[in-house]
Amino acid sequence: MVLRLILLTVILTSSTIIPDVNAASCTITKYSAADIKNAQNDCTEITINGIEVAAGETLDLTNLKQGAKVVFQGTITWAYKEWEGPLLSVAGTNVQISGASGHLLDGKGNLWWDGNGSNGGKKKPQFFRAAKLINSDIYNINIKNSPVHTFSISNCEGLVIQNINLDTSAGDSDGGHNTDAFDVGNSNNITIKHSTVYNQDDCLAVNSGTNIEFYDNYCSGGHGISIGSVGGRDNNVVKSVKIYDSQIVNSDNGVRIKTVYGATGSVSDITYQDITLSGIHKYGIVIEGDYENGSPTGTPTGGVPITDLTVKNVHGSVDSSGANVYILVENASGWHFSDISVTGGSKSVKCTGIPANAGISC
Repeated sequence: MVLRLILLTVILTSSTIIPDVNAASCTITKYSAADIKNAQNDCTEITINGIEVAAGETLDLTNLKQGAKVVFQGTITWAYKEWEGPLLSVAGTNVQISGASGHLLDGKGNLWWDGNGSNGGKKKPQFFRAAKLINSDIYNINIKNSPVHTFSISNCEGLVIQNINLDTSAGDSDGGHNTDAFDVGNSNNITIKHSTVYNQDDCLAVNSGTNIEFYDNYCSGGHGISIGSVGGRDNNVVKSVKIYDSQIVNSDNGVRIKTVYGATGSVSDITYQDITLSGIHKYGIVIEGDYENGSPTGTPTGGVPITDLTVKNVHGSVDSSGANVYILVENASGWHFSDISVTGGSKSVKCTGIPANAGISC
């Protein structure tokens, strides 16, 4: 007992880890990569409270014990540096990542924003990398001002993300770009729900993966709820995605599917249902198979067929300068549109490749 008390005194006076004597828990109150690594080795419950992460370093939570819980408290910030990031990285099995009441993960994106996003200018760090999370949960997280892509979800299985409050609306007037909310790649059985997003790019972008649900979400200011762009990666298969009970407002696009010109892969078993649109600037429903280097070519290719697509009860408004529906695809089949009421757009467009009896036209 004497030895234990002496050791504990040393830890308390020489480290920023504050251990709980009666439980396997630790609190981090000052950034130290070594302390954060030690906390993951020693504790199953970790609280990170009000720290500033050093410039050019990742808040690395990729060595969590199975079943670990991490809670963010206070305001977490990152010192400025031009680099690729990520600012925060999490991996583990059966782990829970959450935020306490009043917490904030502040990316200070205005320090990096220059209107170029990931296309040039300043090198900007990705925010939250969720990689190799298995049967885990991320919930009740408040994020402000992501420098560029926010959640990058890769190689995950059985991940549930819910009650995320992402506010990068300051980027609307301050040069925010490519501030995607949720990018999903090479992952299976992913659920994203009950979240609010203000950003300047895709609210959701599924680039590859299977069995993905996205529902009861509010998306404002971006490029819509998207499948793709699909093609040009190691995994180019998107299958069994259900997107429903969501709102898209003040955005360039609403419902969106995009595949890469000349690429191979597949998009199948996709459902958009019960989607409300408001103040859409360019396209209410847009499906294109002509993307090359992020821009449309005007000529679709069929190497990534879009099959078994259901779009049901999509309704709302498009600006008069936009188009209600625009479809430019090749090699599509098994489409079923019903209860579509997208109005207001007067831009003249020519659709190509709509399957027979799909129930939709330009």
